[in-house]
This record gives sequence, C-alpha cells and structure tokens, in this order.
Amino acid sequence: MDNTGKEKEAIQLMADADKKVKTSGSFLGGMFGGPHKVEEACEMYCRAANMFKMAKNWTAAGNAFCQAARIHMQLQNKHDSATSFIDAGNAYKKADPNGEALGCSDWLQLGRFTIAAKHHITIAEIYESELVDIEKAIAHYEQAADYYKGEESNSSANKCLLKVGAYAAQLEQYAKAIEIYEQVGSSTMDNPLLKYSAKEYFFKASLCHFIVDELNAKLAVEKYEEMFPAFSDSRECKLLKKLLDAHEEQNSEAFTEAIKEFDSISRLDQWQTTMLLRIKKTIQGDEGDLK
Repeated sequence: MDNTGKEKEAIQLMADADKKVKTSGSFLGGMFGGPHKVEEACEMYCRAANMFKMAKNWTAAGNAFCQAARIHMQLQNKHDSATSFIDAGNAYKKADPNGEALGCSDWLQLGRFTIAAKHHITIAEIYESELVDIEKAIAHYEQAADYYKGEESNSSANKCLLKVGAYAAQLEQYAKAIEIYEQVGSSTMDNPLLKYSAKEYFFKASLCHFIVDELNAKLAVEKYEEMFPAFSDSRECKLLKKLLDAHEEQNSEAFTEAIKEFDSISRLDQWQTTMLLRIKKTIQGDEGDLK
C-alpha cells in the first residue's frame, strides 16, 4: 500500500498547525481566539501523528505527538500531555527498536528538572491506574527521582523512591526494595522533622528481608537498631522480634496473635499485610491468612 499521500497530508497538517500556533500569540492567551487556535493546532498535530504512523514514518509521528504534548502541557491538560508523551515514546521506539523508549527531549528543554520530574510522575500514574503496567510505572518514578535529585529536592525524590520500593516488593524484587527503604530511612533518621518516619522504612526493609530469609531479617533488625537507636523502642521493632520468635518456632498462632495485637493499635496498610502474609506462608502447615 502506497502511503505517500498520507505522509504528504500529514506534512501539510503539521505546517497548518504550526501556523495556528504562531498566529495565536501565545500558548495560554492572546486575543482573537488564541487559546481556541492552539487547541485546534493540538488536534491537528495528533491527526498528523496518526497519519505518519500509517505511513510508518515513526520519527515524524513521534515529533508530531511531542508537539501535541507540549501544547497540552501549556494548557495544563496533564493527562493528555502524558498520553501524548507515551505515544511519542512508542513511536520513537519503533523508529529505533534498540534505543530507549524516550518521550521527548522537550521535558528537559523546558528549563528545569522539576518540570521533567512532574511529568514523569504523571506518566507513572497513568501506567499505575489506567494501563496497569507496574514495571513501566517503576521506571518513570525512578526517572522522576533522578530529576528531583538533580534539583536537590530530596524529599520529593524520596516520595518517588518509596513508590518504587513498594512496587518492587510487590513484584518480589526484594533486594531492590530493601536498598530503597534503607536509603530513604538513612536519609530521614537524622532529620528532626522526618526521623519519625525512619522506623516505618526500616520496618518495611525488615519485612522484605524476612520474606527472603529469617536470618537475614534478624541481622537486618540488629543493624537498624544500631544505626537508629530509636528503632529499638518502636512498636514496629517489637513486632518484628515477636514475629521472628514465632517463625523460628514455626508457631503460626503466635505469629498471627502478634500481628493482631499490633494492628489493634496501629492499623497495618495493604502493602504491610501482603508482606506479612507472604512471611506467614513460609510457616509449615499454615493456611495463609492472618485470621
């Protein structure tokens, strides 16, 4: 099938869209229907991108999707912007199958790593909730964390890393999760405003160790107590020690009772419950619930 006509039509659409953007005065404002013209231009870029796709001109399709994404970004259409970036990434990937699935360099050309980080988070959230591709969500949260670190926004970077840690553990990538929880725990334990959270991160790291091996967990708890003495007095640490004793004795009832006692005061979240169930299943003859 000859797609030359489609490609020519796409090129013309791109030119017309460029004209509309230029005559609008600005992305966000301008008199004489500026914003309306920009929205029309955005639709034209998307149509052009799809025509380039039909013609299998993947690089041109990626560029057109990038143009649409930039406009959506300026118009504060975060969802549409992220979707267009994903489409651009998929097109670039087909243009260069051995390369990385990049969105567009415009993220960084906008001037600040923080802007790039926020858009990676938006894309990660779409992969989480709509596309249900956790591996790709992890990759975008990691990229966002790297960009935040570039701006020395460590608190924002840690939020992204904690997302990565939680998902890594769910996917049974325990070594990765442990590394993240230890890293975030270490960075928060010396901060007067954040140190209260450190015990939670060391608790989560300990649970990941526990799933892998009981001895690993014992050694980890000792290490965290030494690193962060306040951890020793925490309810989380006391729970871990009770669980370790119950597990060593292969006592399923004692294991469950310790969890119930803790949960009656400090409610366990879904992630913690999932990890505890995985540990409990390693007790011989266990039925695999926390009741």
